[in-house]
Amino acid sequence: MSSPAHTFDHDSLSQHHHHSHGLPGGLYLRRARTSDVKAIEALVEPLAEQRILLAKDTVTYYESLQEFWLVVDPQPDGSEMLAGCAALHVIWSDLAEARTVATSPDYRGRGVGKALIRQLLADAQEIGVDRVFCLTFETGFFRSLGFEEIKGIPVSPEVYIELLHSADEGVAEFLDLARVKPNTLGNTRMIKYL
Repeated sequence: MSSPAHTFDHDSLSQHHHHSHGLPGGLYLRRARTSDVKAIEALVEPLAEQRILLAKDTVTYYESLQEFWLVVDPQPDGSEMLAGCAALHVIWSDLAEARTVATSPDYRGRGVGKALIRQLLADAQEIGVDRVFCLTFETGFFRSLGFEEIKGIPVSPEVYIELLHSADEGVAEFLDLARVKPNTLGNTRMIKYL
């Protein structure tokens, strides 16, 4: 007995996963594309120079592009202005980092950062992560979204040992390792339990 052939709508699935979300003021939240890397670098560069965010090589942005969401402002000529970006980087089975969170000075106070973080938190829940951490100077902003300061190292000793094997600087920051302290300039480690 054969079962009827089912058609699979690849276009619908693809559009659902990567669709844009309209935001107030005509802004849109969407997944990053390879063509966005230069704009992301330009947005992050002044923050890296001020040592608010860590500088990254261009190749790192391409390698982690699928982690990024952007808020863009469509222009009359069809181009887009980058209003903000953020990435969700999975570190362990139940833990991820909200990283490279940046908003253009021209768009601050318009809900760009909140839209990005809410999307990252939704993604985290969807993939099975129940804790998201960040390293930030913007403690009031993250506190308003339910984050709290990290006390100690909130992982088991077994997971701590495994995380020590990671070459990722975000993991070292999460673990509060002494070797990253000169780079963090007093940023606060914060976490949200989902």
